Amino acid sequence: MKFYFLSLSLMLLGALISTVVKENWKLKICSVFTFLSAILMLLPAAAVLLTGIPLAQSVYMSPVLGDVNFVIDPLSAFFVIVISIMSFLGTVYANGYMKPYLAKGMNISSHCFFLMMLIASMLAVVTVQNALFFLIVWEMMSLSSFFLVIFEGNKKEVIAAGIKYLVYMHLSVVFIIAAFVLLNIQSNSLNFADFNTFLQGNEKFANLIFFLAFIGFGIKAGFVPFHNWLPDAHPAAPTHVSGIMSGVMIKTGIYGILRVLLFIGTPSKSISYTFLVIAVISALYGVLYAITQHDIKRLLAYHSIENIGIIGIGISVGMLGLAYGNPVVASLGFAGGILHILNHSIFKELLFFAAGSVYLKTHTRNIEALGGLIKSMPYTALMFIVGSVAICGLPPFNGFISEFLIYAGMVQGIPASEIGLFLTLIFAIAGLAMVGTMAILCFTKASGIMFLGNPRSEAAANVKDDVARVMIIPMGILAFLTFFIGMFPQYIIGAVLIPVSLFVWNDVAYQIFNSIVGLMSGISWCFFWFFILMLLLFVVRAVLNRKSEIHNTWGCGYNKPNNRMQYTASSYANLFVSTLKPLFKRVSHIKKPKELFPKEAYYELEIEDIEEAYIVKPLIKWDEKLLAKFERIQSGNIQQYILFGLIFLILAIIGMIYFGG
Repeated sequence: MKFYFLSLSLMLLGALISTVVKENWKLKICSVFTFLSAILMLLPAAAVLLTGIPLAQSVYMSPVLGDVNFVIDPLSAFFVIVISIMSFLGTVYANGYMKPYLAKGMNISSHCFFLMMLIASMLAVVTVQNALFFLIVWEMMSLSSFFLVIFEGNKKEVIAAGIKYLVYMHLSVVFIIAAFVLLNIQSNSLNFADFNTFLQGNEKFANLIFFLAFIGFGIKAGFVPFHNWLPDAHPAAPTHVSGIMSGVMIKTGIYGILRVLLFIGTPSKSISYTFLVIAVISALYGVLYAITQHDIKRLLAYHSIENIGIIGIGISVGMLGLAYGNPVVASLGFAGGILHILNHSIFKELLFFAAGSVYLKTHTRNIEALGGLIKSMPYTALMFIVGSVAICGLPPFNGFISEFLIYAGMVQGIPASEIGLFLTLIFAIAGLAMVGTMAILCFTKASGIMFLGNPRSEAAANVKDDVARVMIIPMGILAFLTFFIGMFPQYIIGAVLIPVSLFVWNDVAYQIFNSIVGLMSGISWCFFWFFILMLLLFVVRAVLNRKSEIHNTWGCGYNKPNNRMQYTASSYANLFVSTLKPLFKRVSHIKKPKELFPKEAYYELEIEDIEEAYIVKPLIKWDEKLLAKFERIQSGNIQQYILFGLIFLILAIIGMIYFGG
């Protein structure tokens, strides 16, 4: 564990050094120290995944905390690897993305400090196994990410998004504290190992703990209906922060759910079914609202909700496998869900980085104002298209592999004799298939409108070249990983099956895992021969292709097209969206023409989140009205404030006498 503690120390040292060096060196320092920390963190994590033997170290903190256990077991090791690699790539990308801010003379000291603190706290969250210290590092993670979100605090919408995020994160921690307090009362301990001992065989109490923990960790993960902070916070943050938050940070919520599940052991059928239903709804809700978005970062934020739902489907299928005593279903479900944690972190960072590159060049996130960028930004366009194919779950990229395992787990569970399980799995399969279909619609819209056709605005037309290499290289690494995992999943699946073995009993797990590895090898060979066939077809086409002449296409009598004579993002998705009107709140902005040939007229359709429109906003308005009634208290009169304090002291003394007596 010495490498682990040295790694965290380097992160903290890098955070401090970045605050005192020159501005143009700050992010370079962050990248160097994040790289060194990642190498040191990968060594023990890889050893645990190779051997399956956990590493542990107990450290005495204080009389209150007592001995705090730092443990890298297979589940922690998997998350440590994901956090380390993805965070390092994010800091490298930031060196290019933040250059315009440095050119404006902005001070990024606090940004670099909180970026390093976020990474360090995420690593601590997945390795600490003491409830009180876990809450401390969890709060550090929430606060550091909050300060990163509000980096451009001069914008009102950024501050509003940051405050909403902070409120949700503290609502999250209330439920986590409630779960830990109940566990502490019953077990008289703060150590996770003692929680596990107490919860075994106590189904009702275990269900209560899982319910509280699921709400707390589910808010961080972004499950519906706890998702409302996510579509606002991700667009508000700088792109490299959005990539780290979406690709890595929200997965700490998934880690918390998995850790609590390890406390419980075999989950009840009721919480397994409930989790599956919430996960399917989250996936459908996320992709449905993503289709309606014109802000590319907001679109990607809703896809984070979708993919958290897909991860939840895999985990809940694994839970159903445990509840019904079916190790095959359990293994496939957990393997698919845990592998999708890695896969989503890769292609979602790739997509955010590509979107950030477009924003850096065009200074707009509005898809409707883009177009034709594949000519001026070919590398960014290629990276975004690769990420789009991967997130749609299409072969031969990594998203297909994890979704295939989840499908396989659900299909294996269908022959069950219980009608309830049969119908639920059919519903889940149909839901996941619908999610994939809508994801294809969404990303053909996004990539087509952004990169193909003609520029729709001067901002897009004025782009002459691609972004710097320091931004392209991290995207290239991520694109390679999506392809490598998709083509050769048998070399990655072993790192997933070791954590899965914590959930599935060992006497049958080995045989099942060998079958899964064999299945992945078969998929790899299928993709290999597919590429050979495609290569042969291209060779044949090149040999047989005759010299062709190029002519202008018939212009239907009009040969002077302009950038308005092409699909918009709204028109592309309108036919599908219009069939689902009850699921949206549609807000129209119209300026009607007042003459035959008007100089200005427009129609703009805005889709508002129904939870935001019908729950969050009315709740905020009610809260504002309630608090407005107490405005008179804030009079600015010192004598009045002293009077309030005196009244409070008198009431406190009376209460002590009454209750003490």
